[in-house]
Amino acid sequence: MKKNIDRRDFLKTAGSAALVMGGLGAVASCKGGDSPATAGTTGTDGMSGNGAAGDGNMTYRTNSVNGDKVSILGYGCMRWPMIKDADGKDIIDQETTDRLVDYAIGHGVNYFDTAPVYLQGQSEAATGRSLKRYPRESYYIATKLSNFSNSSKENSIEMYRNSLKNLQTDYIDYYLLHSLSGIEAFNTRFGDTGIMDFLQEERKAGRIRNLGFSFHGSTEGFDQLLALHEKYHWDFVQIQLNYVDWTHASGRNANAEYLQAELDKRGIQSIIMEPLLGGRLSKVPQHIADRLKERNPQGSVASWAFRFAGTHPGVLTVLSGMTYMEHLQDNVRTYSPLVPLNEDELAFLEETADLMQKYPTIPCNDCKYCMPCPYGIDIPAILLHYNKCVNEGEIAKSIQDENYKKARRAYLVSYDRAVPKLRQAARCIGCNQCTGHCPQRIDIPRQLHRIDKYIENLKKDTL
Repeated sequence: MKKNIDRRDFLKTAGSAALVMGGLGAVASCKGGDSPATAGTTGTDGMSGNGAAGDGNMTYRTNSVNGDKVSILGYGCMRWPMIKDADGKDIIDQETTDRLVDYAIGHGVNYFDTAPVYLQGQSEAATGRSLKRYPRESYYIATKLSNFSNSSKENSIEMYRNSLKNLQTDYIDYYLLHSLSGIEAFNTRFGDTGIMDFLQEERKAGRIRNLGFSFHGSTEGFDQLLALHEKYHWDFVQIQLNYVDWTHASGRNANAEYLQAELDKRGIQSIIMEPLLGGRLSKVPQHIADRLKERNPQGSVASWAFRFAGTHPGVLTVLSGMTYMEHLQDNVRTYSPLVPLNEDELAFLEETADLMQKYPTIPCNDCKYCMPCPYGIDIPAILLHYNKCVNEGEIAKSIQDENYKKARRAYLVSYDRAVPKLRQAARCIGCNQCTGHCPQRIDIPRQLHRIDKYIENLKKDTL
Protein backbone atom coordinates (compact mmCIF):
# COMPACT_ATOMS: atom_id res chain seq x y z
CA MET A 1 0.00 0.00 0.00
CA LYS A 2 1.17 3.53 -0.70
CA LYS A 3 2.74 5.32 2.24
CA ASN A 4 1.22 8.67 1.26
CA ILE A 5 -2.02 9.85 -0.29
CA ASP A 6 -1.83 12.36 -3.13
CA ARG A 7 -4.34 15.13 -3.75
CA ARG A 8 -6.36 13.23 -6.37
CA ASP A 9 -6.63 10.16 -4.12
CA PHE A 10 -7.50 12.44 -1.20
CA LEU A 11 -10.52 13.76 -3.09
CA LYS A 12 -11.47 10.31 -4.32
CA THR A 13 -11.51 9.07 -0.73
CA ALA A 14 -13.51 12.05 0.47
CA GLY A 15 -16.01 11.60 -2.35
CA SER A 16 -16.50 7.92 -1.58
CA ALA A 17 -17.07 8.73 2.07
CA ALA A 18 -19.70 11.26 1.08
CA LEU A 19 -21.73 8.57 -0.63
CA VAL A 20 -21.48 6.27 2.36
CA MET A 21 -22.15 8.89 4.98
CA GLY A 22 -24.87 10.53 2.96
CA GLY A 23 -26.94 7.39 3.42
CA LEU A 24 -26.72 7.62 7.18
CA GLY A 25 -29.00 10.62 7.26
CA ALA A 26 -28.84 13.63 9.49
CA VAL A 27 -27.80 13.37 13.09
CA ALA A 28 -30.55 14.87 15.17
CA SER A 29 -28.55 15.60 18.30
CA CYS A 30 -25.20 15.33 19.97
CA LYS A 31 -25.81 12.07 21.81
CA GLY A 32 -29.29 11.03 20.83
CA GLY A 33 -32.41 12.99 21.72
CA ASP A 34 -32.69 16.70 22.26
CA SER A 35 -31.32 18.19 25.46
CA PRO A 36 -30.70 21.77 26.52
CA ALA A 37 -27.33 21.42 24.84
CA THR A 38 -28.68 20.38 21.47
CA ALA A 39 -32.21 21.66 21.15
CA GLY A 40 -32.69 23.60 17.95
CA THR A 41 -29.50 22.27 16.35
CA THR A 42 -29.80 19.85 13.46
CA GLY A 43 -26.66 17.90 12.64
CA THR A 44 -25.53 16.74 9.20
CA ASP A 45 -22.81 14.43 8.05
CA GLY A 46 -21.31 17.37 6.17
CA MET A 47 -19.53 15.26 3.54
CA SER A 48 -21.66 15.93 0.49
CA GLY A 49 -20.98 19.65 0.40
CA ASN A 50 -24.66 20.50 -0.16
CA GLY A 51 -25.84 23.82 1.16
CA ALA A 52 -23.91 26.91 2.12
CA ALA A 53 -21.65 27.14 5.13
CA GLY A 54 -23.20 29.02 8.00
CA ASP A 55 -26.82 27.91 7.57
CA GLY A 56 -26.96 26.87 11.23
CA ASN A 57 -26.56 23.09 10.87
CA MET A 58 -23.44 21.86 12.65
CA THR A 59 -21.63 18.98 10.94
CA TYR A 60 -21.21 15.78 12.95
CA ARG A 61 -18.98 12.77 12.40
CA THR A 62 -19.68 9.25 13.64
CA ASN A 63 -17.14 7.50 15.85
CA SER A 64 -16.60 4.17 14.08
CA VAL A 65 -15.78 2.43 17.38
CA ASN A 66 -18.88 3.24 19.43
CA GLY A 67 -21.20 5.39 17.32
CA ASP A 68 -20.63 8.71 19.14
CA LYS A 69 -21.96 11.64 17.09
CA VAL A 70 -19.18 14.20 17.47
CA SER A 71 -19.28 17.80 16.25
CA ILE A 72 -16.62 18.41 13.59
CA LEU A 73 -15.66 21.53 15.57
CA GLY A 74 -14.11 20.62 18.90
CA TYR A 75 -13.33 23.15 21.62
CA GLY A 76 -9.67 23.22 22.66
CA CYS A 77 -9.61 24.37 26.28
CA MET A 78 -5.96 25.45 26.49
CA ARG A 79 -6.72 29.08 25.67
CA TRP A 80 -9.57 30.11 27.95
CA PRO A 81 -9.62 33.90 28.54
CA MET A 82 -7.50 35.08 31.47
CA ILE A 83 -7.81 37.95 33.94
CA LYS A 84 -5.83 39.14 36.99
CA ASP A 85 -7.06 38.35 40.47
CA ALA A 86 -6.72 40.69 43.46
CA ASP A 87 -3.11 39.57 43.95
CA GLY A 88 -2.18 40.14 40.31
CA LYS A 89 -2.13 36.41 39.50
CA ASP A 90 -3.35 35.19 36.10
CA ILE A 91 -6.56 33.22 36.50
CA ILE A 92 -9.22 31.97 34.07
CA ASP A 93 -12.11 34.36 33.51
CA GLN A 94 -14.87 31.92 34.45
CA GLU A 95 -17.74 34.21 33.53
CA THR A 96 -16.45 34.77 29.99
CA THR A 97 -15.56 31.08 29.69
CA ASP A 98 -19.15 30.18 30.60
CA ARG A 99 -20.46 32.48 27.88
CA LEU A 100 -18.18 30.86 25.31
CA VAL A 101 -19.29 27.38 26.37
CA ASP A 102 -22.93 28.43 26.26
CA TYR A 103 -22.57 29.72 22.71
CA ALA A 104 -20.63 26.65 21.60
CA ILE A 105 -23.09 24.15 23.03
CA GLY A 106 -26.03 26.22 21.83
CA HIS A 107 -24.63 25.97 18.29
CA GLY A 108 -23.94 22.26 18.30
CA VAL A 109 -20.37 21.94 19.60
CA ASN A 110 -20.21 18.89 21.86
CA TYR A 111 -16.49 17.98 22.16
CA PHE A 112 -14.28 19.71 24.75
CA ASP A 113 -10.55 18.95 24.99
CA THR A 114 -8.47 19.85 28.04
CA ALA A 115 -5.46 18.58 30.03
CA PRO A 116 -4.07 18.79 33.58
CA VAL A 117 -1.21 21.05 32.41
CA TYR A 118 -3.23 23.55 30.37
CA LEU A 119 -3.20 27.14 31.61
CA GLN A 120 -0.79 26.23 34.42
CA GLY A 121 -3.16 23.62 35.80
CA GLN A 122 -6.36 25.68 35.75
CA SER A 123 -8.09 24.46 32.57
CA GLU A 124 -9.67 21.21 33.76
CA ALA A 125 -11.42 22.76 36.75
CA ALA A 126 -12.71 25.75 34.76
CA THR A 127 -13.91 23.47 31.96
CA GLY A 128 -15.60 21.20 34.50
CA ARG A 129 -17.43 24.11 36.11
CA SER A 130 -18.76 25.32 32.76
CA LEU A 131 -19.85 21.92 31.50
CA LYS A 132 -21.42 20.83 34.79
CA ARG A 133 -24.30 23.18 34.02
CA TYR A 134 -25.40 20.87 31.18
CA PRO A 135 -26.57 17.24 31.17
CA ARG A 136 -23.52 14.96 31.17
CA GLU A 137 -24.81 12.94 28.21
CA SER A 138 -24.99 16.07 26.02
CA TYR A 139 -21.22 16.56 25.58
CA TYR A 140 -17.93 14.66 25.31
CA ILE A 141 -14.91 15.39 27.50
CA ALA A 142 -11.34 14.71 26.38
CA THR A 143 -8.40 15.05 28.72
CA LYS A 144 -4.89 13.67 28.96
CA LEU A 145 -2.36 11.86 31.11
CA SER A 146 0.29 14.60 31.20
CA ASN A 147 2.78 12.72 33.37
CA PHE A 148 5.86 14.45 31.94
CA SER A 149 7.62 15.28 35.21
CA ASN A 150 6.67 12.18 37.22
CA SER A 151 5.65 9.07 35.26
CA SER A 152 5.37 6.64 38.18
CA LYS A 153 2.25 4.51 38.22
CA GLU A 154 1.15 6.05 41.50
CA ASN A 155 1.47 9.62 40.24
CA SER A 156 -0.20 8.77 36.94
CA ILE A 157 -3.19 7.20 38.68
CA GLU A 158 -3.44 10.22 40.98
CA MET A 159 -3.37 12.56 37.95
CA TYR A 160 -6.12 10.54 36.26
CA ARG A 161 -8.32 10.62 39.37
CA ASN A 162 -7.70 14.34 39.84
CA SER A 163 -8.91 14.87 36.26
CA LEU A 164 -12.19 13.11 37.10
CA LYS A 165 -12.52 15.29 40.19
CA ASN A 166 -11.66 18.56 38.45
CA LEU A 167 -14.00 17.80 35.56
CA GLN A 168 -16.78 16.79 37.99
CA THR A 169 -17.49 13.55 36.18
CA ASP A 170 -17.22 9.82 36.82
CA TYR A 171 -16.06 8.95 33.30
CA ILE A 172 -13.94 10.46 30.52
CA ASP A 173 -15.08 10.09 26.92
CA TYR A 174 -11.68 10.48 25.22
CA TYR A 175 -8.51 9.89 27.24
CA LEU A 176 -5.09 10.53 25.71
CA LEU A 177 -1.52 9.60 26.48
CA HIS A 178 -0.22 13.13 26.18
CA SER A 179 2.33 14.19 23.54
CA LEU A 180 4.14 11.02 22.49
CA SER A 181 7.02 11.05 20.01
CA GLY A 182 7.87 7.35 19.73
CA ILE A 183 8.38 4.06 21.51
CA GLU A 184 11.05 5.37 23.90
CA ALA A 185 8.76 8.04 25.31
CA PHE A 186 5.89 5.53 25.46
CA ASN A 187 7.94 2.96 27.37
CA THR A 188 9.37 5.51 29.81
CA ARG A 189 6.04 7.10 30.69
CA PHE A 190 3.54 4.28 30.14
CA GLY A 191 4.82 0.91 28.92
CA ASP A 192 7.36 0.21 31.65
CA THR A 193 5.37 1.69 34.53
CA GLY A 194 2.35 -0.63 34.46
CA ILE A 195 -0.05 2.27 33.92
CA MET A 196 -1.30 0.82 30.62
CA ASP A 197 -2.79 -2.17 32.43
CA PHE A 198 -4.63 0.24 34.72
CA LEU A 199 -5.92 2.35 31.82
CA GLN A 200 -7.12 -0.71 29.92
CA GLU A 201 -9.04 -1.86 33.00
CA GLU A 202 -10.59 1.59 33.29
CA ARG A 203 -11.65 1.34 29.65
CA LYS A 204 -13.23 -2.07 30.28
CA ALA A 205 -15.09 -0.60 33.25
CA GLY A 206 -16.40 2.27 31.11
CA ARG A 207 -14.69 5.04 33.05
CA ILE A 208 -12.59 5.64 29.93
CA ARG A 209 -14.78 5.32 26.86
CA ASN A 210 -12.07 5.85 24.22
CA LEU A 211 -8.30 5.53 24.68
CA GLY A 212 -5.72 7.08 22.36
CA PHE A 213 -2.66 9.31 22.25
CA SER A 214 -1.54 12.68 20.92
CA PHE A 215 1.54 12.73 18.71
CA HIS A 216 4.41 15.06 17.85
CA GLY A 217 7.37 13.44 16.16
CA SER A 218 8.88 11.65 13.17
CA THR A 219 7.41 9.06 10.83
CA GLU A 220 9.56 6.44 12.53
CA GLY A 221 8.13 7.33 15.93
CA PHE A 222 4.59 7.23 14.57
CA ASP A 223 5.14 3.79 13.03
CA GLN A 224 6.43 2.52 16.37
CA LEU A 225 3.31 3.69 18.20
CA LEU A 226 0.90 2.38 15.58
CA ALA A 227 2.63 -1.00 15.83
CA LEU A 228 1.15 -1.16 19.34
CA HIS A 229 -2.40 -0.99 17.94
CA GLU A 230 -2.82 -4.77 17.94
CA LYS A 231 -1.95 -4.88 21.65
CA TYR A 232 -3.69 -1.75 22.93
CA HIS A 233 -6.40 -1.12 20.29
CA TRP A 234 -6.13 2.65 19.93
CA ASP A 235 -9.65 4.07 19.59
CA PHE A 236 -8.33 7.32 18.05
CA VAL A 237 -5.11 9.29 17.57
CA GLN A 238 -4.64 13.06 17.84
CA ILE A 239 -2.32 14.54 15.20
CA GLN A 240 -1.21 17.97 14.00
CA LEU A 241 -2.78 18.59 10.59
CA ASN A 242 -3.15 21.72 8.49
CA TYR A 243 -2.53 22.73 4.89
CA VAL A 244 1.09 23.72 5.60
CA ASP A 245 2.01 20.67 7.66
CA TRP A 246 0.35 18.39 5.10
CA THR A 247 3.64 18.25 3.16
CA HIS A 248 5.76 20.99 4.80
CA ALA A 249 5.97 19.93 8.46
CA SER A 250 8.77 21.75 10.26
CA GLY A 251 11.41 20.61 12.72
CA ARG A 252 11.18 16.95 13.68
CA ASN A 253 7.44 16.70 13.04
CA ALA A 254 6.15 14.32 10.36
CA ASN A 255 4.05 15.44 7.41
CA ALA A 256 0.33 15.17 8.20
CA GLU A 257 -0.20 13.52 4.81
CA TYR A 258 1.79 10.53 6.06
CA LEU A 259 0.17 10.44 9.51
CA GLN A 260 -3.39 10.51 8.20
CA ALA A 261 -2.66 7.88 5.53
CA GLU A 262 -1.24 5.48 8.12
CA LEU A 263 -4.30 5.94 10.33
CA ASP A 264 -6.60 5.37 7.36
CA LYS A 265 -4.91 2.04 6.63
CA ARG A 266 -5.80 0.82 10.11
CA GLY A 267 -9.26 2.35 10.28
CA ILE A 268 -8.27 4.62 13.18
CA GLN A 269 -9.98 8.01 13.20
CA SER A 270 -7.98 11.15 13.86
CA ILE A 271 -8.60 14.15 16.06
CA ILE A 272 -6.94 17.25 14.68
CA MET A 273 -4.90 19.76 16.66
CA GLU A 274 -3.25 22.92 15.39
CA PRO A 275 -5.44 23.40 12.30
CA LEU A 276 -4.26 27.04 12.38
CA LEU A 277 -0.65 26.32 13.38
CA GLY A 278 -1.11 28.19 16.65
CA GLY A 279 -2.90 31.02 14.83
CA ARG A 280 -0.27 31.48 12.14
CA LEU A 281 -2.71 30.45 9.38
CA SER A 282 -5.14 33.17 10.44
CA LYS A 283 -2.36 35.81 10.52
CA VAL A 284 -0.70 35.16 7.19
CA PRO A 285 1.27 37.79 5.20
CA GLN A 286 -1.05 40.36 3.65
CA HIS A 287 -0.58 39.30 0.04
CA ILE A 288 -1.48 35.71 0.99
CA ALA A 289 -4.53 36.92 2.92
CA ASP A 290 -5.56 38.92 -0.16
CA ARG A 291 -5.13 35.80 -2.28
CA LEU A 292 -7.40 33.77 0.00
CA LYS A 293 -10.04 36.51 0.21
CA GLU A 294 -10.07 36.96 -3.54
CA ARG A 295 -10.83 33.28 -4.00
CA ASN A 296 -13.58 33.29 -1.35
CA PRO A 297 -14.67 36.82 -0.37
CA GLN A 298 -17.35 35.54 2.03
CA GLY A 299 -15.01 33.29 4.01
CA SER A 300 -12.41 34.32 6.57
CA VAL A 301 -8.71 33.57 6.17
CA ALA A 302 -9.03 31.02 8.99
CA SER A 303 -11.97 29.25 7.33
CA TRP A 304 -9.68 27.90 4.61
CA ALA A 305 -7.59 26.09 7.22
CA PHE A 306 -10.62 24.69 9.02
CA ARG A 307 -12.22 23.45 5.81
CA PHE A 308 -8.94 21.76 4.88
CA ALA A 309 -8.70 20.01 8.26
CA GLY A 310 -12.28 18.80 8.11
CA THR A 311 -12.35 17.65 4.49
CA HIS A 312 -10.71 14.27 5.09
CA PRO A 313 -13.37 11.66 6.04
CA GLY A 314 -11.05 9.99 8.56
CA VAL A 315 -11.16 13.10 10.79
CA LEU A 316 -13.52 12.83 13.75
CA THR A 317 -13.21 16.39 15.07
CA VAL A 318 -11.01 19.47 14.61
CA LEU A 319 -9.88 21.28 17.75
CA SER A 320 -9.64 25.03 18.04
CA GLY A 321 -8.59 27.02 21.11
CA MET A 322 -11.07 29.89 20.84
CA THR A 323 -10.34 32.66 23.35
CA TYR A 324 -12.65 35.23 21.74
CA MET A 325 -16.32 35.04 20.83
CA GLU A 326 -15.69 36.28 17.27
CA HIS A 327 -13.32 33.36 16.64
CA LEU A 328 -15.86 30.88 17.97
CA GLN A 329 -18.62 32.40 15.84
CA ASP A 330 -16.48 32.32 12.71
CA ASN A 331 -15.55 28.66 13.22
CA VAL A 332 -19.15 27.70 13.92
CA ARG A 333 -20.14 29.33 10.61
CA THR A 334 -17.42 27.41 8.77
CA TYR A 335 -18.67 24.08 10.11
CA SER A 336 -22.42 24.76 9.99
CA PRO A 337 -22.24 22.80 7.79
CA LEU A 338 -18.76 21.98 6.56
CA VAL A 339 -18.46 22.38 2.79
CA PRO A 340 -15.50 20.12 1.93
CA LEU A 341 -12.79 21.48 -0.35
CA ASN A 342 -12.88 20.35 -3.96
CA GLU A 343 -9.86 19.32 -5.98
CA ASP A 344 -9.22 22.83 -7.35
CA GLU A 345 -9.39 24.33 -3.86
CA LEU A 346 -6.95 21.73 -2.50
CA ALA A 347 -4.54 22.57 -5.31
CA PHE A 348 -4.97 26.26 -4.49
CA LEU A 349 -4.08 25.63 -0.83
CA GLU A 350 -1.11 23.53 -1.86
CA GLU A 351 0.20 26.52 -3.81
CA THR A 352 -0.54 28.74 -0.81
CA ALA A 353 1.47 26.43 1.45
CA ASP A 354 4.39 26.65 -0.99
CA LEU A 355 4.23 30.45 -0.79
CA MET A 356 4.19 30.32 3.01
CA GLN A 357 7.56 28.56 2.99
CA LYS A 358 9.19 31.82 1.88
CA TYR A 359 8.46 33.30 5.30
CA PRO A 360 10.86 31.77 7.90
CA THR A 361 8.66 31.87 10.98
CA ILE A 362 9.46 29.97 14.17
CA PRO A 363 7.06 27.00 14.58
CA CYS A 364 5.67 28.22 17.91
CA ASN A 365 2.00 27.32 18.40
CA ASP A 366 1.54 29.31 21.63
CA CYS A 367 0.75 26.15 23.62
CA LYS A 368 2.71 27.57 26.60
CA TYR A 369 4.11 24.16 27.56
CA CYS A 370 7.44 25.99 27.96
CA MET A 371 6.01 28.19 30.69
CA PRO A 372 6.60 29.31 33.32
CA CYS A 373 10.21 30.25 32.69
CA PRO A 374 12.24 30.30 35.94
CA TYR A 375 13.71 33.65 34.87
CA GLY A 376 10.35 35.23 34.05
CA ILE A 377 10.83 35.30 30.27
CA ASP A 378 7.61 35.40 28.25
CA ILE A 379 8.81 32.87 25.68
CA PRO A 380 5.61 32.57 23.56
CA ALA A 381 5.17 36.35 23.38
CA ILE A 382 8.74 36.83 22.09
CA LEU A 383 8.46 34.10 19.44
CA LEU A 384 4.98 35.14 18.30
CA HIS A 385 6.03 38.79 18.06
CA TYR A 386 8.92 37.75 15.81
CA ASN A 387 6.57 35.70 13.61
CA LYS A 388 4.15 38.61 13.37
CA CYS A 389 6.93 40.91 12.16
CA VAL A 390 8.06 38.31 9.60
CA ASN A 391 4.52 38.10 8.21
CA GLU A 392 4.18 41.87 8.09
CA GLY A 393 7.52 42.40 6.35
CA GLU A 394 9.09 44.12 9.36
CA ILE A 395 12.23 41.98 9.55
CA ALA A 396 15.25 43.77 8.09
CA LYS A 397 18.06 41.59 6.75
CA SER A 398 20.62 44.36 6.40
CA ILE A 399 21.13 48.06 7.04
CA GLN A 400 21.26 48.35 3.26
CA ASP A 401 17.61 47.26 2.88
CA GLU A 402 15.37 49.87 1.27
CA ASN A 403 12.87 49.73 4.17
CA TYR A 404 15.47 49.26 6.91
CA LYS A 405 14.60 52.36 8.96
CA LYS A 406 10.89 51.63 8.89
CA ALA A 407 11.37 47.95 9.76
CA ARG A 408 13.86 48.81 12.51
CA ARG A 409 11.54 51.24 14.23
CA ALA A 410 8.49 49.00 13.80
CA TYR A 411 10.23 46.00 15.37
CA LEU A 412 11.78 47.81 18.32
CA VAL A 413 8.64 49.77 19.20
CA SER A 414 6.28 46.81 18.87
CA TYR A 415 8.65 44.51 20.77
CA ASP A 416 8.62 46.72 23.87
CA ARG A 417 4.83 46.89 23.64
CA ALA A 418 4.40 43.14 23.20
CA VAL A 419 6.89 41.99 25.85
CA PRO A 420 7.69 43.83 29.13
CA LYS A 421 11.37 44.67 29.58
CA LEU A 422 11.91 42.22 32.41
CA ARG A 423 10.42 39.37 30.33
CA GLN A 424 12.42 39.87 27.14
CA ALA A 425 14.85 37.52 25.39
CA ALA A 426 17.94 39.22 26.83
CA ARG A 427 17.25 37.52 30.17
CA CYS A 428 17.68 33.99 28.79
CA ILE A 429 20.70 32.24 30.33
CA GLY A 430 20.26 29.05 28.30
CA CYS A 431 19.21 26.79 31.19
CA ASN A 432 17.29 24.70 28.62
CA GLN A 433 14.47 23.88 31.04
CA CYS A 434 11.91 24.87 28.40
CA THR A 435 13.15 22.86 25.41
CA GLY A 436 12.13 19.41 26.62
CA HIS A 437 8.52 20.55 27.05
CA CYS A 438 8.09 21.95 23.52
CA PRO A 439 5.98 19.62 21.33
CA GLN A 440 7.36 21.37 18.22
CA ARG A 441 10.94 20.51 19.30
CA ILE A 442 12.05 24.15 19.03
CA ASP A 443 15.52 24.89 20.36
CA ILE A 444 14.07 27.72 22.42
CA PRO A 445 17.28 29.14 23.96
CA ARG A 446 18.91 29.27 20.53
CA GLN A 447 15.94 31.16 19.08
CA LEU A 448 15.82 33.58 22.04
CA HIS A 449 19.53 34.30 21.72
CA ARG A 450 19.15 34.79 17.96
CA ILE A 451 16.28 37.24 18.46
CA ASP A 452 18.16 39.08 21.21
CA LYS A 453 21.22 39.43 18.96
CA TYR A 454 19.00 40.73 16.16
CA ILE A 455 17.51 43.32 18.52
CA GLU A 456 20.95 44.45 19.71
CA ASN A 457 22.08 44.85 16.10
CA LEU A 458 18.99 46.94 15.38
CA LYS A 459 19.64 49.15 18.38
CA LYS A 460 23.28 49.70 17.38
CA ASP A 461 22.58 49.93 13.64
CA THR A 462 25.08 47.13 13.00
CA LEU A 463 22.82 44.73 11.12
